[in-house]
Formats: sequence, structure tokens, C-alpha cells
Amino acid sequence: MTTHSIPRPPLPALRDEVAPLTSPANVPAGTRRPVLVLLPTPRPTTVPEVLLAAARILVTNGLWQGDYFPDAFSRTLTTPHASRPLSIVAAIRCAVTGDPRRETQLADMAVGYVALSLDEEPPPGTTPWHLAIHVDNWGDAPGRSTDEAVALLEMLATTSERAA
Repeated sequence: MTTHSIPRPPLPALRDEVAPLTSPANVPAGTRRPVLVLLPTPRPTTVPEVLLAAARILVTNGLWQGDYFPDAFSRTLTTPHASRPLSIVAAIRCAVTGDPRRETQLADMAVGYVALSLDEEPPPGTTPWHLAIHVDNWGDAPGRSTDEAVALLEMLATTSERAA
């Protein structure tokens, strides 16, 4: 009894200096090119990290007085909501979730920390909604600037470091 084997085709010889074309940094000519890889920034996980991230958002976009952000229903603006000027509460929510309208427990904790740290007494209700209104009222005060809001958030975020 004879066994017949199927001959294998010869393997192509690969040169050491040329990587396979499946690598995203290679081009058909075999030369390498740099590839920019954008890694997402990690979301904050603590209240001080949230406050610092919200301060960075306010520095970038500016403080909005009135509503959480301009043109909430996108009737005239086409920019993403997170790229528009934001109120303090919206900046905190955006720092946590990427969306200035989405509420989370961490965002509510950060808003509550800011509300209870303000000089004015918070409203009688202590729900997250009441505390958010209290922070928004502070940010909506006539003449309130982005610099003042950023300074408040940075000061509250680093309070424990300065106390040590």
C-alpha cells in the first residue's frame, strides 16, 4: 500500500527588514511610517479628580451662565454638547460621563461637595437636584467669570493636599 502526500507549495521568503503588510505602520513599499495612536483619557474615579477634570473643561470651553449649555436642543448649533461652554454642573457631569446631561452617582457626589463648600447656605432640600440648582445659582451670579469657577473647583479639589 502506498501513501500519496500532497506536495506543499514553497513558503515565500520574507526579508527580515520588511514586516508583513498587515501591520498598520507599513506601506506597500515596505517602508515604515509613524502612526498616531490616540488613547482615550481615563475617566475620573474620585471627587477631586472629577473637580480637576471639570476645571479643565471650563478652561477649554468657558463658563456658560443661564442653562447647562447653549442651544440645548441643537436648533442652531451643530457642535457636540460637550464642546460648548458649560455651566459648573454640566462640566462636572461631562467630566464623569462625557455628556453634560447625564447624571451619575459620582457626578452627584461632586456637585454636592461643591454645593456644601460654597459660602451661601444650600436650599432646605438636600436632593441632588436641589444641590445642582444651588451650584448653578452660584455660577449664574452676575459678573461670575470662568476664572472664578475654575479657581473654586481647583481649590476644592486640592483642599486635602493643602491641609496635609
